Amino acid sequence: METLKIIKIGGNIIDDQITLNAFLHNFSKIKGKKILVHGGGKLATQLAAQMNVPVKMIDGRRITDAATLEIITMVYAGKINKNMVAKLQTHQCNSIGFTGADGNSIVSEKRPINTIDFGFVGDVVTVQTQTIDVLLKGNITPVFCAITHDKNGQLLNTNADTIASELAIGFAKKYNVELYYCFEKNGVLKDINKADSVIENINTSTYKTLVADGIIADGMLPKLANCFYAIAHHVQKVCIGKPDMLFNPNPKHTTIQA
Repeated sequence: METLKIIKIGGNIIDDQITLNAFLHNFSKIKGKKILVHGGGKLATQLAAQMNVPVKMIDGRRITDAATLEIITMVYAGKINKNMVAKLQTHQCNSIGFTGADGNSIVSEKRPINTIDFGFVGDVVTVQTQTIDVLLKGNITPVFCAITHDKNGQLLNTNADTIASELAIGFAKKYNVELYYCFEKNGVLKDINKADSVIENINTSTYKTLVADGIIADGMLPKLANCFYAIAHHVQKVCIGKPDMLFNPNPKHTTIQA
């Protein structure tokens, strides 16, 4: 089977124009079929402040009320997504920007209210690969933002790591899928204060030990949950690290294994 690379970038890349421009230049040079998934960075929070819309966070997760959803849609699906697509075009990487609503590609359901009402936050239910695959076969690169829909006209704010994982799983029957989570660290670190203390391989057993020892905690927990979920559903390769792992030979990074 042919290889498909799915690459997710976060705010540390998006928020710095020089870093973003360098990444998009290098991304455009990746051969073969690829999908880019991006989060939102700080811009939505900045715009919310300018519009006097309060930002509500619980345990580091954004509460998405109606006003916040409007801002996120403008920023994620509009400014950030379309600027990325435009910059990729300058590097002869033909691309199209996507939300989950486009091509009915990612359907979610509104997260149920338990102890916390997260508002218009979506949990992915299904991924439809048909439209995206037509583009991939036409050498067009989809660029996904962190918004999905519920098939009833409602857009939903959805975790970008989860979107990347669900897309990878959705395509695993058609391609040898490689999933890369790019962020500011060299990988998962034994010591958060030591950049070179990269844990190069993590499997299910070592993961449980690292969590019990408190080495993996906080924001890395949901990221790694998405990694192991992908591996368990036939994604061939999952890696975490700086974007260098995509472009340079043998950079340090973390590989997730079953």
